[in-house]
Amino acid sequence: METVQLEYDPGKISYEDLLQVFFSSHNAARRPFSRQYATAIFYHDGEQKRLAADAISRVERNLRKNIATELIPYTGFTRAEDYHQKYFLRNQPELEKHYETIYPDPVRFTDSTAVARVNGYLGGNGSREQFEREAPGLGLTEAEIVALRKLIRK
Repeated sequence: METVQLEYDPGKISYEDLLQVFFSSHNAARRPFSRQYATAIFYHDGEQKRLAADAISRVERNLRKNIATELIPYTGFTRAEDYHQKYFLRNQPELEKHYETIYPDPVRFTDSTAVARVNGYLGGNGSREQFEREAPGLGLTEAEIVALRKLIRK
């Protein structure tokens, strides 16, 4: 099972709102075809466990189905292999090469906010307006911004 570790500022978004995003982002009732693709919430304390269990119950009531999401105590995080990182960006070799030049260390590449934002836009997340506001701060040349605009438009 691969995991995503999320750091968040509770002053900007609540844990309950994160749970809502989590459940609205996938089909919680679909059983995984292998352990690697299972969905789980790793809780850090009793309050997170309670809130996550409540969210699971609400989703089950709304769907009128049992869901497959597991509730597991957090014991540590292991990064996925480099080739699993930034999937959408890795399918754009020129942009990937550009960022690997800026961030030759794989951990810095993966942890880069600019890399994450571009990967997100390539994956269909974010609006055109957001991209236009953020583009100047993404560390790209004007030609790369133009190329990225075309990719986002698709």
